[in-house]
Amino acid sequence: MERLQKAMAEAGVASRRASEKLILQGKVAVNGKIVTELGTKVGVHDEIVVNGVPIHHEQHVYYLLNKPRGVISSAHDDKGRRTVVDIIHDAEIDERIYPVGRLDYDTTGILLLTNDGALANKLMHPKYEVEKTYIAKVEGIVKNDELKQLRLGVVIDGRKTKPAKSKLLNVDRAKKTSLVQLTIHEGRNHQVKNMFKAVGHPVTKLHRETYGPLNLYGLQPGEFRALKPEEVQLLKK
Repeated sequence: MERLQKAMAEAGVASRRASEKLILQGKVAVNGKIVTELGTKVGVHDEIVVNGVPIHHEQHVYYLLNKPRGVISSAHDDKGRRTVVDIIHDAEIDERIYPVGRLDYDTTGILLLTNDGALANKLMHPKYEVEKTYIAKVEGIVKNDELKQLRLGVVIDGRKTKPAKSKLLNVDRAKKTSLVQLTIHEGRNHQVKNMFKAVGHPVTKLHRETYGPLNLYGLQPGEFRALKPEEVQLLKK
């Protein structure tokens, strides 16, 4: 038996806190009865209905995708554009999955997809400080003091970013561009692009190469694979 809000989060309905709000609003029924008590316990044989839609106790699945450019990091797109979930489903894998976090339309690289709502919410929560490493091609020649500024934090929308790791990989003086590795553990909207913009070097290409303990070894753009059990355990730790 487990708490109702935990079962809802694990089924991917919403985060545990958002699930609690749904319960308090009287939008959740268990075995045909509206439940508004947060301490309610449920088991695998209980029927849970949220806003009139039954949720299912699915077997958890975990996929690692090398996201190509021009694909939306979403389960659905109201403009009909191709999504990361479409790539998985094209391979005739039918589980209801969704991406953990997002990458911009023009950003490539590592992306985790799952139906494990509890793990997804923890991975995206700032307090767990999951590291993500990016390779950015930027305009201009990045200087040492600018790398230091990225490491110490820059102000974006009135808030300073958390300490990061930065390393200059290459410069093309003829084209006046730099290749920089940046590791962060936050997940603000367009954060990496905004960090480089804050030090005067707009991003022209962006690729995420690692996510926590995971990397893209052996995966070409658009390819994906199931995580190994030991990789799942590493993420949960």
